[in-house]
Amino acid sequence: MKKPKWVIEKEQGRRAAAAETVWLFGLHAVRDALLNPARERVRLVLTKNAADRLAEAITQSGMTPEIEEPRKFSAPLDPGSVHQGAALEVKPLNWGSLEEVCSGGEGAPLVVLLDRVTDPHNVGAVLRSAEVFGARAVIATQRNSAPETGALAKTASGALERQPYLRVKNLSDAMVTLQRMGYILLALDGEAEVTLDDALADLKGRPVGLVLGAEGPGLREKTKETADQLVKVPAAREFGSLNVSNAAAVGLYAARAHI
Repeated sequence: MKKPKWVIEKEQGRRAAAAETVWLFGLHAVRDALLNPARERVRLVLTKNAADRLAEAITQSGMTPEIEEPRKFSAPLDPGSVHQGAALEVKPLNWGSLEEVCSGGEGAPLVVLLDRVTDPHNVGAVLRSAEVFGARAVIATQRNSAPETGALAKTASGALERQPYLRVKNLSDAMVTLQRMGYILLALDGEAEVTLDDALADLKGRPVGLVLGAEGPGLREKTKETADQLVKVPAAREFGSLNVSNAAAVGLYAARAHI
């Protein structure tokens, strides 16, 4: 009996996901991935100098590196990548389901949701802030968001290995799930009338989700409609604004103080 088309496509998707790998680069990103027992590692390419600097992490990982000359570095990286002589091919991390991570994961009942934030440097910076302020997860969509890449890992400076980064099919559906779990979702919008601090003052002890949009297009209308409240970070000057990673850091600091 011939399989239905949707079954075939689902199986193909699973095989593609199983075969997917990511190249991490840079001494810090590679070291943290080597030391992460949850990370499935495939291939390690190093210069002699990088191997010496990563010797302890290499031993702990149990990997055998391929030592190459700096001018003949064979890892398939973007020519502009500052790899510092270190590249590691890995499988993407699997943090588990949204419900598992956000209901009882490590850290405060605080999450960040990103709406169409595609710049890996911005997402990497958000992951760093989320780790510093003890958020349970950073949540983005599988499409139209920054995937797990070497550039993201390098900007995250190790946070990618420790801070859950969940990719969901539909952001609005994920928001509804979090609301059912008790989260109050505050969407940052420069046109909002209520400040973030004022909104947080009424939520003492409640789980909080901060929703941020990409610079330029901002939040989608559906995202705004699904959020519990639109809030803003007040600017001291009329035309002041923050990029998404800075806004996330400010929001996380403020929210952590109220939880």
